[in-house]
Amino acid sequence: MDTNIDFKNIWKQQTSPKPNIEELINRLKKFKNENLRKLVITNILLIATCLCIAFIWYHYQPQLISTKIGIVLVILAMVIFLLAYNRMFTVFYKIDNTQSNHEYLQNLYQVKNQQKFMQTTMLNLYFIMLSSGICLYMYEYTSKMSSVSGILAYALTLIWIGFNWFYIRPKTIKKQEGKIDGLINKFEEINNQLKD
Repeated sequence: MDTNIDFKNIWKQQTSPKPNIEELINRLKKFKNENLRKLVITNILLIATCLCIAFIWYHYQPQLISTKIGIVLVILAMVIFLLAYNRMFTVFYKIDNTQSNHEYLQNLYQVKNQQKFMQTTMLNLYFIMLSSGICLYMYEYTSKMSSVSGILAYALTLIWIGFNWFYIRPKTIKKQEGKIDGLINKFEEINNQLKD
């Protein structure tokens, strides 16, 4: 009985569906454009929100220092988040149609690392600063309400923040990771086929 089986030849003879490179490049283009659009929309929304908050401060002239600190914290949270998030522009602009599979793969790893940083460090900082700022801002106005109304206002706000933190954020992260991991896996598959 012959025990020298050539697994490499058997593997090469398998007829598994090969990923279509054009289809993959189109998926990558779509992924890039979708993320660039999200970057632009996020910038517009957060800048508009900061301007609205600044207008509220100017127009309503809050009296307590806690309210002013809350406003500064909220605006600062958005500015810091945007500064970090906008570094994604350069990462996405590096991806173009003239690259090799290896370069696409390296850029996708970079996107994944930057996304991981945004999803953990920056999002944690953003939520902590934003939540603290909102709670400090609300104090001046809830202190003028009845105890029940004040507690209800804080409870609803904290429930909304908790819903975003524990439900929306993980769902969004999972969706982002699924898209980038799918692309990385396909490009790794192609790279491995090219090496063989």
